[in-house]
Amino acid sequence: MKRILGAFLLSLLLAEAAMAQRKFPAGIEKFAARAEETTDVSLDKSMLNFASKFLSSREQDQQARRIIASLEGIYVRSYEFNKPGAYTAAEIAALRQQFQGPGWSHIVSVRGKGSDGDTDIFMHLGDGQIKGMLIIAAEPQELTFVNILGPIKPEDLKELSGQFGIPQIRSPKNAQPEGKSK
Repeated sequence: MKRILGAFLLSLLLAEAAMAQRKFPAGIEKFAARAEETTDVSLDKSMLNFASKFLSSREQDQQARRIIASLEGIYVRSYEFNKPGAYTAAEIAALRQQFQGPGWSHIVSVRGKGSDGDTDIFMHLGDGQIKGMLIIAAEPQELTFVNILGPIKPEDLKELSGQFGIPQIRSPKNAQPEGKSK
């Protein structure tokens, strides 16, 4: 019984480690086959450092430079479809479900009425520290996944919004804590 329990616990730890290292939810490649246009941005630490040299001296760009200095990478996959209905709500719910396990917290849900779209932000925590963040932005004709590896605070997203392939993040005033609805 102890060996079975030990093997089970080991498999849980390995699964959590694999999930933490995976850049995107399992199964998103199917959206590329349906998309009219696909955007793939992969910036590891060295590329982030290089890209930060092109930021201006404006205060917002300087804040972005400060934030990315501690990051390990920013990875974006965005799929544009020529008409709504290229993916289902059930497919997005299944992707969200992958981040309900240990080490992950669903910190923000933005739900739009009608065809505005939805945004979810998940934070990855380990050893009492922020290890990264995953954003899923689902609009009627566009589906975007952003994985930020490294320590980042939710309030820092505004500074990175619109840069490095990260889509514009809607105002926090529209955000609802997980489990709440408008």
